[in-house]
Amino acid sequence: MIEKMKFLSITGPKADIDRVVNTYLSKYEIHLENALSELTTVENLSPFLEINPYKEALNSISSFYEELDSPERIPPKQMNIEEALSVVRRIKEQAKEIADARAELEAAHAAIVEALRIIRPFRNVNFDVSSILKFEFIHYRFGRIEKQYFQKFEKYIYDNLDTMFIKCEEDDEYIWGIYFVPKHETHKIDAVYSSMHFERIFIPDNYDGTAKEAFEHLNTQFEKSNAALSANKSSWKKFLTDNQEDIVSAKEAISQLSSNFDVRKLAACTHGDRDVFYILCGWMTQRDARAFQHDIKDDDHLFCIIEDEDHNIYKQPPTKLRNPKLFKPFEMYVKMYGLPAYGELDPTWFVAITYSFIFGAMFGDVGQGLLLFIGGFLLYKFKHIDLAGIISCAGVFSTIFGFMFGSIFGFEDVIPAIWLRPMNNMMTVPFVGKLNTVFIIAIGFGMCIILLCMIFNIINSWKMKDVEKTWFDTNSVAGLVFYGSVVVVIALFLSGHKLPGAAVLCIMFVVPLLLIFFKEPLTNLVEKKAEIMPKEKGMFIVQGIFEMFEVLLSYFSNTLSFVRIGAFAVSHAAMMEVVLMLAGAESGSLNWLVVILGNLFVCGMEGLIVGIQVLRLEYYEIFSRFYKGNGRKFEPFRSKKVNR
Repeated sequence: MIEKMKFLSITGPKADIDRVVNTYLSKYEIHLENALSELTTVENLSPFLEINPYKEALNSISSFYEELDSPERIPPKQMNIEEALSVVRRIKEQAKEIADARAELEAAHAAIVEALRIIRPFRNVNFDVSSILKFEFIHYRFGRIEKQYFQKFEKYIYDNLDTMFIKCEEDDEYIWGIYFVPKHETHKIDAVYSSMHFERIFIPDNYDGTAKEAFEHLNTQFEKSNAALSANKSSWKKFLTDNQEDIVSAKEAISQLSSNFDVRKLAACTHGDRDVFYILCGWMTQRDARAFQHDIKDDDHLFCIIEDEDHNIYKQPPTKLRNPKLFKPFEMYVKMYGLPAYGELDPTWFVAITYSFIFGAMFGDVGQGLLLFIGGFLLYKFKHIDLAGIISCAGVFSTIFGFMFGSIFGFEDVIPAIWLRPMNNMMTVPFVGKLNTVFIIAIGFGMCIILLCMIFNIINSWKMKDVEKTWFDTNSVAGLVFYGSVVVVIALFLSGHKLPGAAVLCIMFVVPLLLIFFKEPLTNLVEKKAEIMPKEKGMFIVQGIFEMFEVLLSYFSNTLSFVRIGAFAVSHAAMMEVVLMLAGAESGSLNWLVVILGNLFVCGMEGLIVGIQVLRLEYYEIFSRFYKGNGRKFEPFRSKKVNR
C-alpha cells in the first residue's frame, strides 16, 4: 500500500533553524521541497544563503573512511560535534606525518631506481667508475647502439678511428657500452658515433668503486628502500585500524550535521531588519506528521501548518510504499517498472500473488520447488537480496503445484497427482478437437486476470477522475462489458449451455465497441466541452476503424499470451522425462549422478527462463492494462530514523 502523506509548512526565527532540524526533523522522515518553488504566491521571500561549515571536515574524514576495510560493519559511537572535529584534526595531523615520511621515502626510492637503471647495463665494467669520470686527456661516452648499426660500424668504420669501444651488455636489440677517444678527436668521433645512432647515457659522478660494486651497493639500498616503504604502508594500515572506530563515528556525526545544515538550500527566508523567519516545506507520512505535531505542541519558537494533499497543494505528493514483509521483496519488480503515483493502486500485493502463483504453475515440482524455497530463504535472510525473497515465495508455489501435478525431482510415479499430470491430461474442444487441459485452463486463468486488471483500471481512473479511462477506454467499463461478454459466451459454449439471443449478444458486443469507438466525443460531451466532435470527421472515422482493429487484436493476443503458462508446465515435465531417460530410468538402473546434475541444470536454466516469462506477463499483459507507474520517490533528507 501507499503511505498517506501530509504537507507541512514549518516556520520559526532564522537563527533557530539548526535547533529545529537537530531536535525535531532529524527524528522523522521528511521529503523536503524547495520552499521558494512551493510558495510562489507568497511575496518578499528569498533563499536561505549560508556556507556549510562542516563540508571541509566531512570531506577530510570521508577520505579516511573510504580507505577502511568494510567500514559499514563498524558500529559508530555517540560523538558530539566538538569531539568529531577534534578527531578530524588529530587524524589529519597524524596522517600528515605518515604521508610526509612516505613522500620522502618515495623520492629516495625513485632516485635509487633511476641510478640503478643507469648503471645496470654497465655493471660488468671492472674499473673504478669515478676514475673514468675524472679522465682529463681521454674523453668517454656511456650509451647504447642498435645491433644492426654496431655491426656496420664495427665492419666499416671502427678500425679507421682513434677510438676504443668496450661492450658491457647486450640484448636482442641493443648493445650497451663505453667508447673512449682522445680529447682532440672528440668532436669528429662523436659525430661518427651519432651517425650510427649511438644513444648517449649520462652517468652522474656520485658512484664509488667499480660499476659492479656501485650496482651492488645500489641494489642493497633499493632493498632497504622497499622495506622502508613496506613498513610505512604497514604503519598506515595500523593507523587506520587503530582509529577506525573514531573515523566512522566522526564521519557519522559530521555527515549528520552537514546534512542537517544543507536543509537551508531548500528553505526560504522572509525579509526584515530584525525579525527574519525561515520557512521549510515538505511531506511526511500521516503517522509521522501526527507524532511531529504532538512533539512540537509546547515549542513557542516553532509554528507548523499541516495541509491535506487534497487541499491547497499543487504538486503531486511523493510515493512511499509500505507492505507486509512477505510482499516487500516484490517491490523491486514494481520499482523496476515505475513507482505508483500517489493515489494510484499499489500493485505490489497483486504482483506477489500472481507472480508466485504463475511461476508455480509453470514450474511445478515438489523437490525443485523446495530447493528454490530453501535457497532463496537463506539468501534473503542472511544477504537481504530481494530477488532471493521472490525466488523463495515462488518456490513455495512450485512445491504446491508439484503435489498437484504429482512430480518430485522429475519422478511422476513416487507421489500421486492431486489434480492432473500436465503431459497426459487432454480434453475435447468444439471445432478444435483434443487439446491439453492445462492450455485451456491457462487461457481461462488469463481471461480472469485480464477482467480483474480492467476492474483495477476502472478504480484507478475513477480515483483520478479520468472520465475516458473510466467509461470509454479499452480497459474501462465499456471494455469490461465487451470482454466479459466474450468470456461468458465462450464459457457457455464450451459447457454446452444455450447462448443468449441475437438482441442480447448485440447489446453485449456492439454497444461497448461503439462506446470505445466514440470515446473522444463522448468524453467531451460528459466533460461539457464546447467542441464535441473533431473537425476532421473523415480522419476520425478512419483512425477509429484502425484503432478498433488494434483493440480486438490486443484482446485476442493478450489472451493467447497466457498459453505460455500451460506450455511451460508441459515443457518442464518433458525436460525432466529427458533427464530420467538419460539417467537410464527405462532400463531400471538409475545413474543418480545424472539425476542430480540434470535436476540442478533444469532447476537453474528453466527457473531463470520461467522467471523472465512470468515477469513479461506481469509487465505486458497485466501492468499495461491498469498501471502507469509515474510516481515520485519519497526521498527524506534523513533516511535513518531515530527510535522514539
